[in-house]
Amino acid sequence: MSDDTTPICSAKGCRAAAVWVLAWNNPKLHTPERRKTWIACDEHRESLSQFLGVRGFLKDVVPLAEWEAPEDSGRPDGS
Repeated sequence: MSDDTTPICSAKGCRAAAVWVLAWNNPKLHTPERRKTWIACDEHRESLSQFLGVRGFLKDVVPLAEWEAPEDSGRPDGS
């Protein structure tokens, strides 16, 4: 069972605890170093990775426990 502080999988309708971070960016919208993130449970890691991968967006898949967001994970203009 999860509480309000447990990260929840990004897959539509899933309420499972997330254990993976999928780092991605859309090269048409984001600078190369910019990373957006989805989080995934074990069940949805592959399907979410494939969704991003076929579009050329997926950059990295890391265990949530090891993820460290870049210091400037906000908007490119720093705000």
